[in-house]
Amino acid sequence: MEGFSVTVTEAVCLGASLALSGICYYFYRKSRTTVNKLDDAPHFTIDGKLKDILKATPGACLQYAVIEGAVQPIGEPLRSQFQREIFGVLQKFMLREHRLVWNSISGSWIDREQLLHQRVNSVPFVLVGSDETAVRVLCPLQASGLHMEITHEKFHQVNYSLGDIVGQYFSGEKLKGQLETEEMLKVGATLTGVGELILDTDGTLNLRAPSNSAQYFLSTMDSDTLRQDLENVTVWWKAIAVASALAGAVIILWVGRRYYNHVRVRREWEQMRSEYERLQAEVQRSRSAMAGTEALQDGLENHIENVCVICLSQPRDCILLDCGHVCCCHSCYLALPQHLCPICRQNISRVVPLFHV
Repeated sequence: MEGFSVTVTEAVCLGASLALSGICYYFYRKSRTTVNKLDDAPHFTIDGKLKDILKATPGACLQYAVIEGAVQPIGEPLRSQFQREIFGVLQKFMLREHRLVWNSISGSWIDREQLLHQRVNSVPFVLVGSDETAVRVLCPLQASGLHMEITHEKFHQVNYSLGDIVGQYFSGEKLKGQLETEEMLKVGATLTGVGELILDTDGTLNLRAPSNSAQYFLSTMDSDTLRQDLENVTVWWKAIAVASALAGAVIILWVGRRYYNHVRVRREWEQMRSEYERLQAEVQRSRSAMAGTEALQDGLENHIENVCVICLSQPRDCILLDCGHVCCCHSCYLALPQHLCPICRQNISRVVPLFHV
Protein backbone atom coordinates (compact mmCIF):
# COMPACT_ATOMS: atom_id res chain seq x y z
CA MET A 1 0.00 0.00 0.00
CA GLU A 2 1.16 3.57 -0.68
CA GLY A 3 3.12 5.04 2.22
CA PHE A 4 3.80 1.69 3.92
CA SER A 5 7.17 -0.07 3.91
CA VAL A 6 9.02 -2.66 5.98
CA THR A 7 11.92 -1.17 7.94
CA VAL A 8 15.48 -2.39 7.52
CA THR A 9 15.54 -3.69 11.11
CA GLU A 10 12.36 -5.71 10.57
CA ALA A 11 13.67 -7.15 7.30
CA VAL A 12 17.04 -8.10 8.82
CA CYS A 13 15.45 -9.68 11.92
CA LEU A 14 12.91 -11.59 9.83
CA GLY A 15 15.57 -12.84 7.42
CA ALA A 16 17.90 -13.87 10.26
CA SER A 17 15.15 -15.73 12.13
CA LEU A 18 14.02 -17.58 9.00
CA ALA A 19 17.60 -18.46 8.03
CA LEU A 20 18.41 -19.66 11.56
CA SER A 21 15.23 -21.72 11.79
CA GLY A 22 16.00 -23.28 8.40
CA ILE A 23 19.56 -24.18 9.39
CA CYS A 24 18.47 -25.56 12.76
CA TYR A 25 15.68 -27.56 11.13
CA TYR A 26 18.20 -29.08 8.72
CA PHE A 27 20.43 -30.19 11.58
CA TYR A 28 17.38 -31.41 13.50
CA ARG A 29 16.29 -33.60 10.59
CA LYS A 30 19.86 -34.87 10.20
CA SER A 31 20.12 -35.72 13.91
CA ARG A 32 16.67 -37.30 13.92
CA THR A 33 17.61 -39.46 10.93
CA THR A 34 20.78 -40.58 12.75
CA VAL A 35 18.80 -41.49 15.89
CA ASN A 36 16.24 -43.42 13.82
CA LYS A 37 18.99 -45.34 12.03
CA LEU A 38 20.62 -46.12 15.35
CA ASP A 39 17.30 -47.41 16.70
CA ASP A 40 16.88 -49.65 13.64
CA ALA A 41 20.48 -50.92 13.68
CA PRO A 42 20.86 -54.50 14.96
CA HIS A 43 23.05 -55.11 18.03
CA PHE A 44 25.54 -57.99 17.85
CA THR A 45 27.80 -59.65 20.35
CA ILE A 46 31.35 -60.23 19.15
CA ASP A 47 31.63 -64.01 19.19
CA GLY A 48 31.98 -66.95 16.83
CA LYS A 49 28.35 -66.65 15.68
CA LEU A 50 29.02 -63.26 14.12
CA LYS A 51 30.86 -64.78 11.15
CA ASP A 52 28.00 -67.21 10.54
CA ILE A 53 25.52 -64.31 10.53
CA LEU A 54 27.58 -62.39 7.98
CA LYS A 55 28.04 -65.48 5.79
CA ALA A 56 24.25 -65.82 5.63
CA THR A 57 23.87 -62.12 4.80
CA PRO A 58 23.85 -61.08 1.10
CA GLY A 59 27.25 -59.65 0.22
CA ALA A 60 28.57 -60.67 3.65
CA CYS A 61 27.86 -57.12 4.76
CA LEU A 62 25.62 -55.40 7.32
CA GLN A 63 25.29 -51.75 6.31
CA TYR A 64 24.59 -50.51 9.84
CA ALA A 65 25.25 -52.52 12.98
CA VAL A 66 26.20 -51.95 16.62
CA ILE A 67 28.95 -53.94 18.33
CA GLU A 68 30.84 -53.63 21.62
CA GLY A 69 34.24 -55.01 22.50
CA ALA A 70 37.54 -54.47 24.28
CA VAL A 71 40.27 -52.51 22.51
CA GLN A 72 43.36 -54.52 21.62
CA PRO A 73 46.25 -53.38 19.37
CA ILE A 74 47.49 -55.20 16.31
CA GLY A 75 51.21 -55.20 16.99
CA GLU A 76 52.98 -52.80 19.34
CA PRO A 77 50.73 -50.31 21.18
CA LEU A 78 51.45 -46.62 21.76
CA ARG A 79 53.07 -45.58 25.05
CA SER A 80 52.13 -42.38 26.88
CA GLN A 81 54.85 -39.74 26.74
CA PHE A 82 54.20 -38.67 30.33
CA GLN A 83 53.00 -41.86 32.11
CA ARG A 84 55.08 -44.69 30.79
CA GLU A 85 52.83 -47.39 32.30
CA ILE A 86 49.85 -46.36 30.12
CA PHE A 87 49.41 -47.91 26.65
CA GLY A 88 46.87 -47.14 23.96
CA VAL A 89 45.98 -47.37 20.30
CA LEU A 90 45.12 -43.69 19.68
CA GLN A 91 47.07 -40.76 21.06
CA LYS A 92 46.38 -37.03 20.70
CA PHE A 93 48.77 -34.38 21.94
CA MET A 94 47.65 -30.72 22.01
CA LEU A 95 49.33 -27.49 23.04
CA ARG A 96 46.98 -24.53 23.60
CA GLU A 97 47.87 -20.93 24.40
CA HIS A 98 45.66 -18.93 26.77
CA ARG A 99 45.55 -15.14 26.67
CA LEU A 100 43.54 -12.45 28.42
CA VAL A 101 42.30 -9.78 25.99
CA TRP A 102 40.86 -6.49 27.20
CA ASN A 103 37.31 -5.83 25.98
CA SER A 104 36.63 -2.09 26.00
CA ILE A 105 32.88 -2.63 25.55
CA SER A 106 32.35 -4.79 28.65
CA GLY A 107 35.29 -3.26 30.51
CA SER A 108 36.77 -6.65 31.47
CA TRP A 109 39.41 -9.18 30.49
CA ILE A 110 38.23 -12.08 28.29
CA ASP A 111 39.98 -15.44 28.07
CA ARG A 112 41.02 -16.39 24.53
CA GLU A 113 42.38 -19.80 23.55
CA GLN A 114 44.53 -20.63 20.54
CA LEU A 115 45.70 -24.07 19.38
CA LEU A 116 49.44 -23.94 18.79
CA HIS A 117 50.18 -27.58 18.05
CA GLN A 118 48.32 -30.86 17.65
CA ARG A 119 49.65 -34.32 16.91
CA VAL A 120 47.65 -37.54 16.50
CA ASN A 121 49.22 -41.00 16.51
CA SER A 122 47.42 -44.28 15.90
CA VAL A 123 48.09 -47.96 15.47
CA PRO A 124 45.75 -50.62 14.00
CA PHE A 125 43.46 -52.17 16.59
CA VAL A 126 40.57 -54.58 16.97
CA LEU A 127 37.55 -55.01 19.22
CA VAL A 128 37.71 -58.33 21.01
CA GLY A 129 34.69 -60.25 22.29
CA SER A 130 34.27 -62.75 25.10
CA ASP A 131 35.57 -65.71 23.09
CA GLU A 132 38.55 -63.80 21.59
CA THR A 133 36.70 -63.14 18.31
CA ALA A 134 38.10 -59.91 16.90
CA VAL A 135 36.66 -57.18 14.67
CA ARG A 136 39.19 -54.85 13.09
CA VAL A 137 38.30 -51.14 13.24
CA LEU A 138 39.11 -49.27 10.04
CA CYS A 139 39.64 -45.47 9.80
CA PRO A 140 38.88 -44.74 13.47
CA LEU A 141 39.76 -41.03 13.12
CA GLN A 142 36.81 -40.57 10.74
CA ALA A 143 34.33 -41.66 13.41
CA SER A 144 32.20 -39.35 15.54
CA GLY A 145 31.78 -39.50 19.33
CA LEU A 146 35.33 -40.71 19.99
CA HIS A 147 36.07 -39.36 23.49
CA MET A 148 39.51 -40.42 24.63
CA GLU A 149 40.71 -40.35 28.21
CA ILE A 150 42.98 -37.52 29.35
CA THR A 151 46.23 -39.08 30.52
CA HIS A 152 48.20 -35.86 31.04
CA GLU A 153 47.28 -32.23 31.60
CA LYS A 154 49.64 -29.47 32.72
CA PHE A 155 49.41 -25.69 32.60
CA HIS A 156 52.66 -23.78 32.16
CA GLN A 157 52.08 -20.36 33.72
CA VAL A 158 54.04 -17.31 32.55
CA ASN A 159 55.95 -15.14 35.03
CA TYR A 160 55.74 -11.41 34.28
CA SER A 161 58.44 -8.82 34.63
CA LEU A 162 57.76 -5.11 35.19
CA GLY A 163 58.31 -4.41 31.48
CA ASP A 164 55.84 -7.15 30.55
CA ILE A 165 53.17 -5.63 32.80
CA VAL A 166 53.64 -2.18 31.24
CA GLY A 167 53.52 -3.68 27.75
CA GLN A 168 50.31 -5.55 28.58
CA TYR A 169 48.72 -2.31 29.74
CA PHE A 170 49.35 -0.66 26.36
CA SER A 171 48.72 -3.70 24.15
CA GLY A 172 45.56 -4.89 25.94
CA GLU A 173 46.73 -8.54 25.98
CA LYS A 174 48.04 -10.75 28.78
CA LEU A 175 49.66 -14.11 28.12
CA LYS A 176 48.43 -16.50 30.84
CA GLY A 177 50.37 -19.55 29.74
CA GLN A 178 50.20 -22.78 27.75
CA LEU A 179 48.05 -25.83 28.44
CA GLU A 180 49.62 -29.17 27.53
CA THR A 181 47.29 -32.19 27.25
CA GLU A 182 47.54 -35.78 26.13
CA GLU A 183 44.53 -37.97 25.38
CA MET A 184 44.60 -41.70 24.68
CA LEU A 185 42.28 -44.54 23.82
CA LYS A 186 43.65 -47.09 26.24
CA VAL A 187 44.27 -50.73 25.59
CA GLY A 188 41.49 -52.79 27.19
CA ALA A 189 38.91 -49.98 27.12
CA THR A 190 35.36 -50.99 26.16
CA LEU A 191 34.39 -49.37 22.87
CA THR A 192 31.03 -49.19 21.11
CA GLY A 193 31.25 -49.23 17.32
CA VAL A 194 28.40 -48.27 14.97
CA GLY A 195 29.06 -48.68 11.28
CA GLU A 196 29.25 -51.08 8.38
CA LEU A 197 30.21 -54.60 9.43
CA ILE A 198 31.76 -56.79 6.72
CA LEU A 199 33.33 -60.22 6.42
CA ASP A 200 36.44 -60.00 4.27
CA THR A 201 37.50 -62.71 1.83
CA ASP A 202 40.30 -63.81 4.15
CA GLY A 203 37.75 -64.42 6.93
CA THR A 204 38.49 -61.30 8.99
CA LEU A 205 35.72 -59.14 10.43
CA ASN A 206 35.97 -55.39 9.76
CA LEU A 207 34.06 -52.34 10.99
CA ARG A 208 34.24 -49.28 8.73
CA ALA A 209 32.39 -46.10 7.84
CA PRO A 210 29.00 -46.90 6.26
CA SER A 211 28.79 -46.68 2.48
CA ASN A 212 25.18 -45.42 2.65
CA SER A 213 26.28 -42.03 4.13
CA ALA A 214 25.08 -42.97 7.64
CA GLN A 215 27.12 -41.62 10.55
CA TYR A 216 30.07 -43.63 11.80
CA PHE A 217 30.46 -43.85 15.61
CA LEU A 218 33.19 -45.03 17.95
CA SER A 219 32.42 -44.25 21.56
CA THR A 220 33.55 -45.30 25.01
CA MET A 221 29.89 -45.00 26.09
CA ASP A 222 27.47 -47.90 25.80
CA SER A 223 24.90 -47.88 23.01
CA ASP A 224 22.02 -46.68 25.22
CA THR A 225 24.01 -43.71 26.54
CA LEU A 226 25.19 -42.87 23.02
CA ARG A 227 21.61 -42.96 21.79
CA GLN A 228 20.45 -40.70 24.65
CA ASP A 229 23.19 -38.15 23.90
CA LEU A 230 22.13 -38.05 20.25
CA GLU A 231 18.49 -37.67 21.31
CA ASN A 232 19.43 -34.70 23.53
CA VAL A 233 21.23 -33.03 20.62
CA THR A 234 18.15 -33.61 18.45
CA VAL A 235 15.88 -32.01 21.07
CA TRP A 236 18.15 -28.96 21.30
CA TRP A 237 18.17 -28.46 17.50
CA LYS A 238 14.40 -28.77 17.46
CA ALA A 239 13.98 -26.27 20.30
CA ILE A 240 16.21 -23.70 18.61
CA ALA A 241 14.41 -24.19 15.28
CA VAL A 242 10.99 -23.71 16.92
CA ALA A 243 12.19 -20.65 18.86
CA SER A 244 13.59 -19.08 15.68
CA ALA A 245 10.39 -19.81 13.78
CA LEU A 246 8.32 -18.27 16.59
CA ALA A 247 10.54 -15.17 16.52
CA GLY A 248 9.93 -14.89 12.77
CA ALA A 249 6.18 -15.30 13.33
CA VAL A 250 6.24 -12.52 15.94
CA ILE A 251 8.02 -10.22 13.49
CA ILE A 252 5.46 -11.04 10.77
CA LEU A 253 2.60 -10.32 13.20
CA TRP A 254 4.25 -7.04 14.16
CA VAL A 255 4.57 -5.99 10.51
CA GLY A 256 0.97 -7.10 9.89
CA ARG A 257 -0.22 -5.02 12.84
CA ARG A 258 1.60 -1.96 11.51
CA TYR A 259 0.08 -2.54 8.08
CA TYR A 260 -3.40 -2.87 9.61
CA ASN A 261 -2.95 0.38 11.54
CA HIS A 262 -1.70 2.05 8.39
CA VAL A 263 -4.75 0.90 6.43
CA ARG A 264 -7.08 1.98 9.24
CA VAL A 265 -5.54 5.46 9.46
CA ARG A 266 -5.67 5.85 5.68
CA ARG A 267 -9.32 4.85 5.69
CA GLU A 268 -10.12 7.32 8.45
CA TRP A 269 -8.34 10.10 6.59
CA GLU A 270 -10.20 9.24 3.40
CA GLN A 271 -13.46 9.45 5.29
CA MET A 272 -12.44 12.78 6.80
CA ARG A 273 -11.51 14.12 3.37
CA SER A 274 -14.82 12.99 1.89
CA GLU A 275 -16.69 14.62 4.77
CA TYR A 276 -14.68 17.82 4.31
CA GLU A 277 -15.36 17.90 0.58
CA ARG A 278 -19.07 17.41 1.25
CA LEU A 279 -19.15 20.24 3.77
CA GLN A 280 -17.04 22.43 1.48
CA ALA A 281 -19.50 21.85 -1.35
CA GLU A 282 -22.29 23.03 0.94
CA VAL A 283 -20.22 26.11 1.78
CA GLN A 284 -19.68 26.87 -1.90
CA ARG A 285 -23.39 26.62 -2.55
CA SER A 286 -24.01 29.01 0.34
CA ARG A 287 -21.44 31.42 -1.04
CA SER A 288 -23.01 31.27 -4.48
CA ALA A 289 -26.30 32.32 -2.92
CA MET A 290 -24.68 35.52 -1.65
CA ALA A 291 -24.81 38.40 -4.08
CA GLY A 292 -23.50 41.91 -4.42
CA THR A 293 -20.22 43.75 -4.56
CA GLU A 294 -20.14 44.15 -0.81
CA ALA A 295 -19.79 40.40 -0.38
CA LEU A 296 -16.88 40.31 -2.86
CA GLN A 297 -15.10 43.15 -1.06
CA ASP A 298 -15.58 41.45 2.28
CA GLY A 299 -14.19 38.28 0.75
CA LEU A 300 -11.02 40.10 -0.39
CA GLU A 301 -10.52 41.67 3.02
CA ASN A 302 -11.06 38.34 4.73
CA HIS A 303 -8.57 36.70 2.38
CA ILE A 304 -5.88 39.19 3.36
CA GLU A 305 -6.65 38.95 7.09
CA ASN A 306 -7.10 35.18 7.16
CA VAL A 307 -4.24 34.01 4.94
CA CYS A 308 -2.85 30.48 5.57
CA VAL A 309 0.15 30.56 7.93
CA ILE A 310 1.88 27.83 5.91
CA CYS A 311 1.58 28.81 2.24
CA LEU A 312 0.72 32.52 2.81
CA SER A 313 -1.36 32.51 -0.38
CA GLN A 314 -4.60 30.66 0.26
CA PRO A 315 -7.22 31.66 2.84
CA ARG A 316 -7.74 29.68 6.03
CA ASP A 317 -10.66 27.48 5.13
CA CYS A 318 -10.64 24.65 7.71
CA ILE A 319 -10.92 24.15 11.47
CA LEU A 320 -8.60 21.64 13.16
CA LEU A 321 -10.32 19.62 15.88
CA ASP A 322 -10.16 18.96 18.78
CA CYS A 323 -7.99 22.02 19.47
CA GLY A 324 -10.17 24.31 17.28
CA HIS A 325 -7.35 26.30 15.68
CA VAL A 326 -7.98 28.01 12.34
CA CYS A 327 -4.52 28.48 10.88
CA CYS A 328 -4.17 26.87 7.44
CA CYS A 329 -5.89 25.98 4.21
CA HIS A 330 -7.09 22.48 3.44
CA SER A 331 -4.32 21.86 0.87
CA CYS A 332 -1.60 22.59 3.42
CA TYR A 333 -3.42 20.47 6.00
CA LEU A 334 -3.30 17.49 3.62
CA ALA A 335 0.42 18.09 3.09
CA LEU A 336 1.26 18.01 6.80
CA PRO A 337 3.90 15.28 7.45
CA GLN A 338 2.25 14.47 10.79
CA HIS A 339 -1.33 14.82 11.95
CA LEU A 340 -0.43 17.54 14.45
CA CYS A 341 -1.75 21.09 14.71
CA PRO A 342 0.88 23.60 13.47
CA ILE A 343 0.01 25.92 16.39
CA CYS A 344 -0.34 23.75 19.49
CA ARG A 345 1.05 20.39 18.20
CA GLN A 346 -2.00 18.47 19.41
CA ASN A 347 -3.30 15.46 17.46
CA ILE A 348 -5.86 16.29 14.76
CA SER A 349 -8.88 14.02 15.11
CA ARG A 350 -10.99 15.56 12.35
CA VAL A 351 -11.23 18.65 10.10
CA VAL A 352 -14.28 20.70 9.17
CA PRO A 353 -14.47 23.50 6.59
CA LEU A 354 -14.62 27.14 7.68
CA PHE A 355 -17.27 29.42 6.24
CA HIS A 356 -16.62 33.18 6.39
CA VAL A 357 -19.87 35.17 6.54
